[in-house]
Amino acid sequence: MSIDFGLSEEQLALRELAHDFSKNEIRPVAAHHDETGEYPWGVLAKAHELGLLNTHIAPENGGLGLGAMDGMVIAEELAWGCSGIGTAMEANGLAEQPVILGGSESLKARYLSPMTESGRERPIMCAYAVTEPGAGSDVQGLKTTAVKKGDKWVINGTKMWITNAGVADWYFVVAVTDPAKLARGGMTAFIVEKGWAGVHVGKKEYNMGQRCSDTRGLTFEDVEVPEENIVGQIGDGWKLAMAAFDYTRPAVSCAAIGVARAALEHAAQYATERKTFGQPIANHQAIQFMLADMAMEIDAGRLLCWKAAWMKDAGLRNTKEAAMAKAFCADVVMKTTTNAVQVYGGYGYSEEYPVEKLMRDAKIFQIYEGTSQIQRMIIAREMLSRGK
Repeated sequence: MSIDFGLSEEQLALRELAHDFSKNEIRPVAAHHDETGEYPWGVLAKAHELGLLNTHIAPENGGLGLGAMDGMVIAEELAWGCSGIGTAMEANGLAEQPVILGGSESLKARYLSPMTESGRERPIMCAYAVTEPGAGSDVQGLKTTAVKKGDKWVINGTKMWITNAGVADWYFVVAVTDPAKLARGGMTAFIVEKGWAGVHVGKKEYNMGQRCSDTRGLTFEDVEVPEENIVGQIGDGWKLAMAAFDYTRPAVSCAAIGVARAALEHAAQYATERKTFGQPIANHQAIQFMLADMAMEIDAGRLLCWKAAWMKDAGLRNTKEAAMAKAFCADVVMKTTTNAVQVYGGYGYSEEYPVEKLMRDAKIFQIYEGTSQIQRMIIAREMLSRGK
């Protein structure tokens, strides 16, 4: 069996398109959006017109139907420009994926097809609303409920740290429908529209990094949801929510690589310009070894991402590989950006230089879409279960 580490002509073209977009549209405004926390509507509108949003929606719903590898290539370049803006864009993909996987054709037509339409004043956005104040990966702690009343389901509960919550038009929501079963079939997924009675959007969280990504809490107070807005079957909620990660974690992981790559580029350039003891610091072995470690780990991380995405596109189970990519790349980006600040020395600690922002942006990769500790639990579980 042959092994190919190259991208197809179409994927190379996608990478070039995304890179040019990041260079010309994202990087020039990244500092502004980091400083103000302003949501990047202008950037998103341009990305939507270019086809860089909603890339996995199928052609029958007006999308490009791109695969996991295609999306990952795009994600790295967007994050190279600014991971805060990239996260705002990629959040759509996370909310859409469970609907792509399990939604009825009528549900896809009603909620996915409009997202691909051009000519809108602003793109339609959506959000993945699963995490709660006391429950992220802890399934037992999930408290939001959905109770059948007549021909509707009534949802009550609170979600927290929901990306795009304040700008989304609809939410993918998981709620408990059978407390005795929970993850074994006791949770159901719904599409809930922002404008429905009882949906309350919380204040914007001002975070350490990725500040223009809109993160808020959501409260559902007797929200009535029609039966047809169930995603998949009753009891499929947790399964669909987790299945989406096999698609999105490789992309998030490669976004981490995009940030690390930007940090390495800045550090290497600075090392050739900054002089100590009469020569550029790039000539000092201590700096050379730091840069070499960055380069090795970035390439290793990207290969983990590529493998996880390739497996998904090939129809293979990639849960372990996606978790490996996520855990490794999250640690790589944190280490790389920290060392980039170190290369800059005192200047790296100043907001006037780019690596300070990259280091702040990097931390969230060890937390969102499953913490690095949770990824290691998944890896161990998958290894042990396969061993049996």
